[in-house]
Amino acid sequence: MHGASPVEQTAPVHPSPTEKPLIDRHPDSSGVRRILFLAGFLFVFAATLALFGHVYGAIALLGIFGLLAMVGVAAVFGLALGLLQFGFRRAEQGIAKAFLDDLPTGTLVTDRKGRVVYANRAYGERTGAHSAGEVRTLERLLSREPEASEAIYRLANLSRENLVGQEEFRLTRELGSRTADASPRWYRASVRPLGTDKGTLQVWQIADITREREEQESFFRDLQHAIDYLDHAPAGFFAADEAGRLGYINATLADWLRIDLASFKPYAHSIFDYMREEDAALLRRSKRVADENDISSVDLDLVTATGQRLPVRLLRNFAPAGERMKGVTRTLVLNRVGTGEQEQALRAAEVRFTRFFNSSPMAIAALDANGRVARANGAFGRLFGENAAIGAQPITDCVREENREAIRQALAAASRGQADIPSVDAELPTEPMRSARLYVSANADMQDGTSEVAILYGVDITQQRTLEDQFAKSQKMQAIGNLAGGIAHDFNNVLTIITASVDFLLLNHRSGDPSFQDLLLIKQSANRAASLVRQLLAYSRRQTMRPKMLNLTDVIADMHLLLKRISGDLVKLERHHARDLWPVMADIGQFEQVVTNLVQNARDAMSTQGTVTISTRNVSEAEAAAFAYSELISGEYVLMEVADTGSGMPADVAERIFEPFFTTKEIGKGTGLGLSMVYGIVKQSGGFIFVESKPGEGTVFRIFLPRHIPAEVAAPRVEQAGTQAANAKMDLSGTASILLVEDEDNVRAGNVRALKMRGYEVHEASSGIEALDVMEELDGKVDLVVSDVVMPEMDGPTLLREMRKVRPDLKFIFVSGYAEDAFAKNLPEGEKFGFLPKPFSLRDLAVAVKDALEE
Repeated sequence: MHGASPVEQTAPVHPSPTEKPLIDRHPDSSGVRRILFLAGFLFVFAATLALFGHVYGAIALLGIFGLLAMVGVAAVFGLALGLLQFGFRRAEQGIAKAFLDDLPTGTLVTDRKGRVVYANRAYGERTGAHSAGEVRTLERLLSREPEASEAIYRLANLSRENLVGQEEFRLTRELGSRTADASPRWYRASVRPLGTDKGTLQVWQIADITREREEQESFFRDLQHAIDYLDHAPAGFFAADEAGRLGYINATLADWLRIDLASFKPYAHSIFDYMREEDAALLRRSKRVADENDISSVDLDLVTATGQRLPVRLLRNFAPAGERMKGVTRTLVLNRVGTGEQEQALRAAEVRFTRFFNSSPMAIAALDANGRVARANGAFGRLFGENAAIGAQPITDCVREENREAIRQALAAASRGQADIPSVDAELPTEPMRSARLYVSANADMQDGTSEVAILYGVDITQQRTLEDQFAKSQKMQAIGNLAGGIAHDFNNVLTIITASVDFLLLNHRSGDPSFQDLLLIKQSANRAASLVRQLLAYSRRQTMRPKMLNLTDVIADMHLLLKRISGDLVKLERHHARDLWPVMADIGQFEQVVTNLVQNARDAMSTQGTVTISTRNVSEAEAAAFAYSELISGEYVLMEVADTGSGMPADVAERIFEPFFTTKEIGKGTGLGLSMVYGIVKQSGGFIFVESKPGEGTVFRIFLPRHIPAEVAAPRVEQAGTQAANAKMDLSGTASILLVEDEDNVRAGNVRALKMRGYEVHEASSGIEALDVMEELDGKVDLVVSDVVMPEMDGPTLLREMRKVRPDLKFIFVSGYAEDAFAKNLPEGEKFGFLPKPFSLRDLAVAVKDALEE
C-alpha cells in the first residue's frame, strides 16, 4: 500500500558463541551437603582414634582441624575474589539454555520472594543494566513511572496468583535512559508462571514494540486514506450479503439516497428497501451469473429516502468461492443522469426506455438461440420465478412438458426471422401453478451480431383461466339445473295425473277390495317419485323454502340421535361447536336434509371403522379470504364442516360430486341425487359448499352460510295446536265460482273433476289468453282463479297482473312444481296469492281452495 513503512531487513545469523547472561544463579545444596559430610567423617574418624587411645589419634585429630582451617581460609579468599560462588552453580549449556540466552526479548526469572534468578543480556539492554549488579525487576523499575505503573501493578498481582498477563504502555523516554529529550517508546510487558522441581518461578519479559506501533499507525493512516478516497469517489459503492442487506455504503451513494451515515448500521437495511418492487425482482433474478468472477450489469431506478427516483447502472460481482465472505456482493453504482446536452438527451432516452422496460406489467425477456434468458424485466421474474434466471436453463424447461414443443417451434420461427408467430398458452410449474400466454417475436437487430434472437412477451392469464373455468363450471351446473328443473316440471304434471287418478280409484274401492293394495302401491310409488322430483328441484334451486333464523349448533344437537342411527355402530360420531355462534337464515327442514345426506355419505365412505366429525364455528371476513376459495364472496360466515376418515376420492371425482345422477356407489345403492340436493339447498340459502379430498386421507365438506344480523327481534308466531286435525275434519265442499287455468289437458280434467265433486262451479281454460276470454264472458263473476305458472302464450304472473286491472280484489292460487320464490319476483311487491306445489292430491287441492275462499 502506498505510504507503508519499508520492511526491516535483518542480516543472516551465523553460529557464534552464546553470550553469557548477566545473572544465571541456580540454588544447589548438594555441594554443601558433600562438604559437611566429608568434614563430619574426618572429625568422627579422628575422634574415634583418640577415644580408643590410639597413639596416632590425637595427632590425626589435630591434622584434620588444621586441614579444615586451611580449606576454610582458602574458601574465604576465593569468595572475596569471586573465584567461588557459595550455594549456586552455573547451569549446563543445553539447547534451551542457549535459545534463552540469545532471545531478543528481554527475559527475567524471579523466585517466589522476588529475587532475580536469571536475566538474559537482552533484558539488560532493554532496562539499561550493564552488569549483574544493576539488574532490577520490572516492578522496581516501573512502579514510579506514571505511564506504566498501573500496567505493572496489574501484572504483579497476576504473578502473585500464578496467572498469565500482558500489558502495553508508552513511555516518554527509552526505558533505562537518563536523557530527558529521548523519543517516546512503546513496550509490551508480560508475566507467566514457570513450574520447576524446586518450586514455581515467575518469567517476566519486556519487548520494545515502537517499530510495530509505527507500522500499525502508518497502516491505519493509509487505510483511512483509502476509505476516504472510496467514500468521496464520483461513483456510488455498496457491499451486501446474499439477502441484500447493506454491510457497507460509501458517502457518495449515501448522499444520493439521502442516507445519514452517522445513523447507518451495517446489515440493518436492505438495498431492496430503496427500490420499487419491479426493480427489486429484476435485481434478485440477476444475482447469479455463470462465473462468479464475471461482472453483471443491471439498469434500474433507486428510490431515495425522500421518494425520488434515481436512474443508475449497477456493476456487480461476487466474492470468490475461497473467501470467508462468500456470497457478499460488491456493487459499483453509476449515476445515469448525463451532464452534456447531447449526452443528457441520450441518457434521458435510455432512462425512459429502461423505466418502460422494468415497469411494464407484461413479462419481457430477450432470448438467445438456445432459449436462455439474456435480459429480462421484473415482471418476467415474478411470472416465472427463479426457474428462468439470466443465463440459466432454457425457457422451455420453465413450462410444463406438454407446452415445450410449441415454444421450441416458436423460437425456431423467430430464429428464421418469421413474422406473425402464433401465441402459446403454457402452464408454469410454479407454486401455486400459474398460466401464461406467451408471444414470441423475432429480434429485428440480429444482423448487428447480437446473440438475442427472439423477444418473449408473457401475460399472466391465471386469473382469466380461473374465471373461465368457474364460468364454464357455473354454466354447466346451470344447464344441468335447467334440465333438471324442466324434467321435474314435466314430471310433476305426470305425477299429478297419476296421483289424481289413484285418488279417484281409491274413492270407489274399499280396503277389502282386491285392487285396493295395488292402488296403494301405485300411490306410494308416485310419492317416492315426487320425492326424487323434489331433489331435482332442490338442485335446480327451484323448490319451496321457508327460511327462518337458526343456530346451527342447536339444530345439529337436536339431530344427534338421528345422526347416531345413520352413522351406525361401527362409526364414531364427534361434534365440535364453537361458542357464541352467529345466526343464519335457512329452512330448518332442508338444512336437516343437508346434514343427514353428508353424514350418510361419510358413513358410506368408510368400509369398516372410522370417525365422522361435525364442527361449527364463526368465520371472519379475513379468515374467509384465507381459505382462498375463488367462488367465496367476501363476508362473514358460519362454517359447518363434515369430515370423515374414509377412503377419500381423486380430484376428477371431486369435481363432479355435485352433479345429478353422478354416483360412485354400486348399482341400487344410490340415485346420485343426495349431494346434488345438498348443493342446491346450500346455494338457494345463499351459501357456498366446497369439498376437499385425497385418496386415502378422507374427505371434508365445508358449508359457508352468510351471517344473519336481525334488524329487530320479531315475536315468534305460535301456531295453533291441532291445525292438522282440524284440516282433517273441515268441510271441503263449496258453491263458489272457480276459474281453473292449466295447459296440460289431463291435469286440468282431473282438477276440474275433483272440484266439481266438492260442489264448486268450475270454468276451465287451457292458457292465459283463453282465461281472459272466459273472464270476459262471465263478466268477471269469478270468486277464485287457480292457475298454473308456466304456460304458453301467457304465464301465470302475467295473467294475474291483467286480471287485477279488472278485479283488484280477485283471489288467486298459483300451482307450480317450482318454488314460490321462482316466480314471486315477477309480481308486484306486496301482491297476495295462494300457492299449491305440485304434485298434489285431490284433498290438497280442496284444502287450498277452501283456505283461499275463506281468507
